[in-house]
This record gives sequence, C-alpha cells and structure tokens, in this order.
Amino acid sequence: MKLNGRLGVAPGATAQTHINSCSLARCSSPLKIFILKPSSLGDVVQALPVLRLLKLHWPDSRIYWWLDSTLLPLLEGDPDLTGVVPFERRNWVAPTQLKKLWDTIRCLRAQQFDLVIDLQCLARSGALGWLANGQLYIGLDEKREGARGFYDLVVRRPSYLTHAIDWYLGVLDLLDVPVHTDFVWLPAKPEVAAAVCAKWPLTARKLVTLLPGARWPTKRWPTPNFAALIRILADENRELQFAILGGQDATNVGAELVNAAPARCIDLTGKTTLPEMVEVLRLSSVVVSNDTGPMHVAAALGRPVVALFGPTEPRRTGPYGQLENVLQARLDCVPCMRAVCKYREQLACMRAIAPETVAARVRQLVQDTGALPKCTPV
Repeated sequence: MKLNGRLGVAPGATAQTHINSCSLARCSSPLKIFILKPSSLGDVVQALPVLRLLKLHWPDSRIYWWLDSTLLPLLEGDPDLTGVVPFERRNWVAPTQLKKLWDTIRCLRAQQFDLVIDLQCLARSGALGWLANGQLYIGLDEKREGARGFYDLVVRRPSYLTHAIDWYLGVLDLLDVPVHTDFVWLPAKPEVAAAVCAKWPLTARKLVTLLPGARWPTKRWPTPNFAALIRILADENRELQFAILGGQDATNVGAELVNAAPARCIDLTGKTTLPEMVEVLRLSSVVVSNDTGPMHVAAALGRPVVALFGPTEPRRTGPYGQLENVLQARLDCVPCMRAVCKYREQLACMRAIAPETVAARVRQLVQDTGALPKCTPV
C-alpha cells in the first residue's frame, strides 16, 4: 500500500527534527521506556508505530504502556511490550481509588524509566508521566490542559493539517530513531482468527465490512444510505458478502442494515470482542467507515478504507496513507469540528455523500484488491 505520510519515506531516511536545540545525552540507549496513550481506540492504534520503531531501534529495551482498561485486549500479549499499566477512567480520582493510584505511582517510580513519552497530552497523563520520574520526559505540544509544562522536551505539530501519526513520529526525530515502514502494525492473532471463522460464516472471497457507528452524531452517515449502498453492491456483484461491525450502541443500526440483503449480510454489532473485531477487519477486502476508531484499525491492517467524512478534517485524522479514499462533501461549513450540527439543514455534509458515489469507490477497490483467502475454521 502506498503511504502519503511520514511512514512513506524509505527505511533509514532522516526525518526533519522539530526541535533543534536539545541534548539527549541522558537517553542515548534507553533500557526502560514508558508510553502514555490510554485512549481512544483510534488514537492508540495511530500511536503504535512509535512503539514498533522504538523496539526495532532498541531491541533490548523494556517498554510499558499506560492504557485504558477497556482497551487492554488490543495490546494483550503484544510482542513489543513488557507490560501494560491499566487506566481506570471512571474511577481515576475517586476517593476509593486513591490508594490504588498511589500504588501505581510507586510502582512506576520503582521502574526508574530512562524515557517517558506522553502522546495523550492532557493534564492527567502529563502529571502521571511526571510523577513516574523518568530521566527524560517528552510530550506533544498540546495546549488544551497545559500538560506541556511537565515535559523536558516538546514536539510541536508542524502545521494544523499535519496528520496525527506524523506528529507522534516527531518524538522519534528527537531520539534519532529512523522512521520507516519495516514493521507489523497490528500482529495477527491466529487463535482469534480461528475463533472468528468458527463463530460466523464469513465464507465469501470478497468481504465488504461496514462501520456505521461513530461517537459524534455528526460523523454518522445516515443509516438509509448504508442500506442503499448494500443493495447497490449486492445487486451488481453476487460474490460480495457484507459484515456490519460496531459496538452495543450500533445494534439497532446493524439489525436494520441486515434487511437490505438478508442472505448476504452478517450483523456483528455488539457481538465481537475487540481482538475479534480486528481479525474481521483483517479478513475484509474493503471497509466502508465513518470517522471512527475501527477505521484506523482497518488502515493499520492495510485494508482499503472508503472513509466517509463530514465535520472533521481527514488530513489530520483520516485513514493514514489512504486520503485518496476519503469522501467528503464540499460545503462551506466543512469541516466544522462540531459534535452537534448547528445548521438549519441538519447533517447536510453527511447526507450529501451519495450511496452511488460510495458504491463506485468500493467497486474499484474490490476490483483492485481481488479475492482474499476464505475464512476457514481451524
């Protein structure tokens, strides 16, 4: 897959340093590294190249990750991690959790980290990283909550339109760690893939996976449009099978979309674990998605993604290396960066993306991708 971001440079290529005046004598070869990026799913996935490239550059290093407890299955058993520090978001500062928080801080300080990297850049992550008391503390120049005041070194975003992944990779520039693509973003889990194949009849050679959910209402392509897309593609190509993925909040949508082609659709909304969701996306020939976390998972797996964007800026947070597959209406209000539409014509940006336009892009990508191996239970 051709990448049009920083990861598109050749192995060993030198990246531009974002901060010129800094001394890294304290961190020439870190033995212990602590990464803070607890959430959300898409953000964590976009941060994984930093982990992969650090481990490749310093294979003897021991790397720990601060991660939201709901996302622990994503990195469970990860070959590049020594350990994961769980983050209980709901009980972060509850009085009953203060002892547990203090015990976590004591354990972190006992590790004597050589390098601490904060990719979340909020007050709580900045403070926790500082309390970990590492030798060198690097963070991003995010101004929302003043976390940069905790850092020894700050990585600035080169421009407003710089992709989030390229911004994260700026940390590696400071450390003289080469940026390249010679790594596996999300390693396969054969036992999970086998379980997926045993649970659900994903037997088609060409699987189109739909991701109709999104946290913001303004990011959701209308459900009738997804249904129309299924009908268009099902009528013209009998080889296609459709999987509908999403969390519990998308089950009503999933049930509605199955009716568009009952014999060809499998509703997996609310039914998969996080690792199972990853493996379903790995099996997909093409993924059609709103701007949501699993979209970044699909892009990380190298699957072709038709991304439907409305209020957000795809150059900042679109499917990495696949901006040519982003569909977005050209309206004066786009991108508004709002979770709630304030205009009289509600969600005009999402409704302006026609099912026929999406079908045309899917059709081309299915043709380019070809057939994938069938899902065969082990």
